[in-house]
Amino acid sequence: MNKRRIINLVGGRGYTGSELLGLLAKHPNLDLGIASSRSEAGQALSNACDTWPDDGRTFTRLDPGGVSAYPADAWVLALPNGLAGEWVEAIRAAFPAAVILDLGADFRFDSTWTYGLPERFRAQIRQSQFIANPGCYATGSQLGLLPIRDRLVSAPVIFGVSGYSGAGKTPSPRNDPEALRDNLIPYTLSGHIHEREISSQLGTEVRFMPHVAAFFRGISLTISFELEEATSPDALRCIFNQAYANEDRVKVLAEIPQVSAVQGTPDAHVGGFTVDARNPARGSLVVVLDNLLKGAASQAMQNLNLALGLDEHRGIYP
Repeated sequence: MNKRRIINLVGGRGYTGSELLGLLAKHPNLDLGIASSRSEAGQALSNACDTWPDDGRTFTRLDPGGVSAYPADAWVLALPNGLAGEWVEAIRAAFPAAVILDLGADFRFDSTWTYGLPERFRAQIRQSQFIANPGCYATGSQLGLLPIRDRLVSAPVIFGVSGYSGAGKTPSPRNDPEALRDNLIPYTLSGHIHEREISSQLGTEVRFMPHVAAFFRGISLTISFELEEATSPDALRCIFNQAYANEDRVKVLAEIPQVSAVQGTPDAHVGGFTVDARNPARGSLVVVLDNLLKGAASQAMQNLNLALGLDEHRGIYP
């Protein structure tokens, strides 16, 4: 019988934390130790996650100084950017062998942490104790550019549109359905942290323009690029089919992918390969994914499974 592993979740009240709870509730080899939340301490986990059983378990109030009371095989940090450092120090001191996965951006630029994009770094993740989960926009952008990155001659332009769950639960115009009604809101059009993350990981500059729309979950990325030589839609599709032939979570399509097709799934779809007839070295493609799953929680589960020696896709639906 496979040994069951214990996972502790810090910051479980947000959208991503709720999605992780749902995955843990169904996982055959992982059990939740605690889910912590300062604002929701004492509230039922089933209130935050519809698929969590009504078993009376509640959110725990926890500070870094108290982690030693809760041993676990792995810790997942679902915290606002900038807050993970003191938790990592406390967990490492109390449990030197524990896996730590950070869902925020604090360690994505730290070379001592493994960047958790399984399609690129699967072998390293299997051997890693410290994993920085990629950003949602960054995941889709890299999946759309990795197969052609060595052929690029200029900075790709990425036009991104996210559902408003990507803005979190703290009230703002970017997650207010009324402000978004019949509207599209651009934001951080230069120097967005995901622009820096994508550029750093690809080793080439990109231009990234994020927007938020009135739907709740999902991301659509339209990526324009210029290659070193002329290409065709069929040639591009062949390149991507070869790159992702063995990747269960990436689907390559001929048609333009739709956000509605990936909502609630752990998959990314890449397609809509188009070439400019005026200059066949210039092309475009579209990537869609669910920002709460492949962009966050289910990708985190892929990484946890790998780091804990389990099948990468165990407990991930469908």
